[in-house]
Amino acid sequence: MHAFDHATRTTKGARDYQEDSSAFWPPEKPESGAEDAPTANATRLVAVLADGMGGHTAGALASRMVCDSFISAYRGLNGARPERLLSALRSANDAIADEVRSNPVLSGMGTTLVAAVFCDAGVEWVSVGDSPLLLFRRGEIALLNEDHSLAPELDRLAAEGTISAAQARADPRRHMLRSAVTGEELDLVDVSRKPLVLEAGDYVILASDGLHTLDTAEVARVVAAYAGDGAEAVAEALIRAVVAMRDPHQDNTTVMAVRPVA
Repeated sequence: MHAFDHATRTTKGARDYQEDSSAFWPPEKPESGAEDAPTANATRLVAVLADGMGGHTAGALASRMVCDSFISAYRGLNGARPERLLSALRSANDAIADEVRSNPVLSGMGTTLVAAVFCDAGVEWVSVGDSPLLLFRRGEIALLNEDHSLAPELDRLAAEGTISAAQARADPRRHMLRSAVTGEELDLVDVSRKPLVLEAGDYVILASDGLHTLDTAEVARVVAAYAGDGAEAVAEALIRAVVAMRDPHQDNTTVMAVRPVA
């Protein structure tokens, strides 16, 4: 039976407000009377991260609502994990729709979502938007989920020779989302269909797109340097590395680090 070492760290970056939200279930400090651990379908840990949009109030509200709604829904479901993940996502999307209907001034608010469930079989996930889910293994980083921004499309055009690589990187539309949790129909959803088996030494990183200030090689270097010290050290080191870049336009950045332990 696996246990999972996990931690979250965040920075507002250059902004004066925070639109990212994240949550683990079960929480590190359960509420009085709450169950100590999840039992349905042998899930050991659920991690959810949302990067809100729509301004200070609306973005923060959307991301928090989606995290809370997703976990609440997932806890009450049974059956195969992919179907539970999709059903919890729909519940979170419905929560946004209900909030906008009751308070039309919030129209246009939304959020990305990436959620991962960890069990003895490995990790499974669902995501909408551009918040990355990364696997660190033996010194290398791999992106597990789909990027629903325009970045992959621009990179494809560059690979085809339609535009240059420099044009693709500098295009102001690069970070525009093709799909988000807004209460409307979900245009693009990425969901795993079977568990990814985790190995000793692996880390799974959920992050908001502010982490993209670091290139993939730097993320791998930082994780490798602190991997032996545990999830808390890895999450703290990644946030320190983002802050050290001193990007004057640095977005909110949240990092959730999870590793299997015997």
